[in-house]
Amino acid sequence: MHILEVENLKTYFFTEAGIVKALDGATFNLEKGTTLGLVGESGSGKSVTSQSVLRIVPKPGKIVSGKILFEGEDILAKSENEMRNYRGKKISLIFQDPTSSLNPLFTIGSQLTEIVTQHEKMKKTEALEHVIKTLKLARLPDPEEEIYRYPHQFSGGMKQRICIARALLLNPQLLFADEPTTNLDVTIQAQILTLLKDLQREVGMTLVMITHDMGIVADMCKYVVVLYGGNVMETGMIETIFEKPHPYTEALLKAVPRLDQTKELVSIPGNIPNLIELPSGCVFHPRCRYAVDACKGNKPPLEEVEADHSIACIRWRELNGGR
Repeated sequence: MHILEVENLKTYFFTEAGIVKALDGATFNLEKGTTLGLVGESGSGKSVTSQSVLRIVPKPGKIVSGKILFEGEDILAKSENEMRNYRGKKISLIFQDPTSSLNPLFTIGSQLTEIVTQHEKMKKTEALEHVIKTLKLARLPDPEEEIYRYPHQFSGGMKQRICIARALLLNPQLLFADEPTTNLDVTIQAQILTLLKDLQREVGMTLVMITHDMGIVADMCKYVVVLYGGNVMETGMIETIFEKPHPYTEALLKAVPRLDQTKELVSIPGNIPNLIELPSGCVFHPRCRYAVDACKGNKPPLEEVEADHSIACIRWRELNGGR
């Protein structure tokens, strides 16, 4: 069963320099109870996807067209009042930077308790008990005491645990984790990823990992959506895209260091495209090692090439046969 269906989603930013096509026709589905990796370089449209689903795209951004269905309900047809019942309660988001997303003027207990009392009919004492319970779920040590501390009194890893707890307060069915290990050291990164994996299993929620790190995707995710220049390049099961990847996915994989192999890392040549003036045809063709003149023509459609595997590449079948 699909909990989320995104169809031909276009989210543009109308700037003085021109129209930035942050998402230019994204299409993918998400099964309930699974973990999906939303992958791509910076500027590929990953964060804008989560913002679009929650309808919190910052100005001058606007969802221009497309469909976003959550449990069969059209998100884009909902009023702003109706969306308040979706944000946090049904769909939640862990922001990239925990420091900037916590209010430095209030204790974490007061910040989290206010969220609960605004959405649930609970007394403050009941809400505080619920906050403590959720902080324990997020593995925050001694939450009964920590709720009276301010954000600056916590380390980066502890702040991220608090932000994870905040996202889980209202028991959402779908959780977006936007680069949740950014600016954390390696050991803390591993702890946060293990925590998210455990929570996904314990709570039974659907998790979307937004990341540029294919190593995280391999460890965490069952299903993958690869974005580039606001376009979906590939969707599929993790095993499938590792074995028969799109040329862009292949380039991402070759740029990941491997402990079990001694090999030279291969960087992707060039830079991500200008989203105001996207290349003709396949958006990846200027950086693709397999590009031919035909790739500069029409934009390749995202087509299902085998069960649960879709690709936007006119040469994929030819290249896959030669690999």
